Amino acid sequence: MLNQSQLAIMLNLQDKMNVKVNPDWLNAGYSYLRAAMIESVEAIEHHGWKWWKAQKLDLPQVQMELVDIWHFALSHILIEHKGSIKDASAQIEQALTSAHTTVAFDGNSFDLYQQSLVENLELMAGLCVAKRFDIKLFTRIVEQAEMTSQILFEQYVGKNVLNFFRQDHGYKTGTYKKIWDGREDNEHLVDIMQALDSNLDNYADKLYEMLEQQYPS
Repeated sequence: MLNQSQLAIMLNLQDKMNVKVNPDWLNAGYSYLRAAMIESVEAIEHHGWKWWKAQKLDLPQVQMELVDIWHFALSHILIEHKGSIKDASAQIEQALTSAHTTVAFDGNSFDLYQQSLVENLELMAGLCVAKRFDIKLFTRIVEQAEMTSQILFEQYVGKNVLNFFRQDHGYKTGTYKKIWDGREDNEHLVDIMQALDSNLDNYADKLYEMLEQQYPS
């Protein structure tokens, strides 16, 4: 289960990234749950659902979509709490420790532990359309996608830091070098993440610092 320190790091990173896009993002009216709904549907596509053709579950891609969904979910929760990281963190903590195993939607009750991964993804998409996000449902989906909370945290922070790094080094102007030493930046990031202790309080800062050290000047 995600701990207080991890939640604080992720919420702070999400706020900073959103401010980078728009300093007034809290009042901009962006539909973060619409974005989460689209990502949920994309996860279903990567899972496979078509009964009329052979399909193969692409679990790494499903996991990537879940990391993206978490970005949008954190943004939505921060808006609900007017940008208060403390209050947003408290809500998430409460939801994570909740004992509920069912979700009510459209007059029906869905048991999160009886449903398949694709069925829970579909339920999450439906809730997002109704402007609702159920954290317990999301964590159940993460579990079904063979991710731990630690992996979710590391993948989330890694992607967020890389996005910051790209923006700070000319991504918008086209001067950023996505490939150096014959490898893409996300490959370099994976190496750094594997060598770094994710329990460090300054984990995100260290990731950025080590990317800076490896990036060609």
